[in-house]
Amino acid sequence: MSVLAVSLTAFAGQSSGDDSTMKTDRNIFSHLQGGVTVGTTGIGVNVATNITDHLRIRAGVDFTPHFNVPMSFSLQSYTDGGGVNANNFDKLQKYMEGLTGVEVDDRVELDGKPTMTNFKLLFDVYPWADKGWRITAGFYVGPKKVAKAVNTMGEMPSLLAVNIYNHFYDFIMSDDATDKPIYGDIYLDPFLVDEVREDLQGQGYMGIHVGDFKDGRPYMMQPDTDGMVKVSAFVNRFRPYAGLGYTGDLGKDKRWKFDVDCGLMMWGGSPSLITHDGTNLSKDVVNIKGKPGDYVKLMNAFKVYPVVSFSICYRFF
Repeated sequence: MSVLAVSLTAFAGQSSGDDSTMKTDRNIFSHLQGGVTVGTTGIGVNVATNITDHLRIRAGVDFTPHFNVPMSFSLQSYTDGGGVNANNFDKLQKYMEGLTGVEVDDRVELDGKPTMTNFKLLFDVYPWADKGWRITAGFYVGPKKVAKAVNTMGEMPSLLAVNIYNHFYDFIMSDDATDKPIYGDIYLDPFLVDEVREDLQGQGYMGIHVGDFKDGRPYMMQPDTDGMVKVSAFVNRFRPYAGLGYTGDLGKDKRWKFDVDCGLMMWGGSPSLITHDGTNLSKDVVNIKGKPGDYVKLMNAFKVYPVVSFSICYRFF
């Protein structure tokens, strides 16, 4: 026991000796830090440790809070092989109300939400061991879907009414309306079918006029089988990162530190904006009007994702 006490005393005395024999603040595996981050990648937590005097490794998870970005599309009728009917919405609105009991709006409201979550592994290289400036490289990894837009709950009745009308229009304009029974051995009166066809002739289907295909045809998005319209943004799962940063002290005891990062996340070019029917809005559709068009242009502009973040961390040892 006395030998152990003597050894500890000698070690303590050596540690408190001449500072010139000690390494800098970023000694080999001498420190472990934990902290929180806020920035363009959202909010997150991370841990860091120093591998050498000039190299630190950081790992953590960032996620974006789910806030809503409102947008809307126009609801119009169209015919196969033809164009958009801009002047008959009032007529079809009354028709759908009589068919479903729902007064359909001429606009469909959607809420856009970021959904980006990333695990990160970053390597900080300090060219000067006693300075805070650094070069950072590493990668982020996360789900391919980074944002989504879904119709609001208030639009559900209108979208379901659109589906009912489109199925009815499809049926009444087909030979099935007179050739097949609607229930058991009950057939529709052919004179009634002719009357409805005459009333609806040229009126077309109902859909959401998102924009136009590159060949000039209008892109009319119909609700899915659940009465929903959806758009999702996809990027690569693996996202390399490169940037610059600075590490500094908060307080004289150097327990609290801060980090500032500025760099680029390479997520594979412009995100693919895929609707529920498989159309890529960022590549296949042009002339998207209003706020949705502005958002699509903004997403197309982000070939890489800018990362600006600020972290506060505590050095445990």
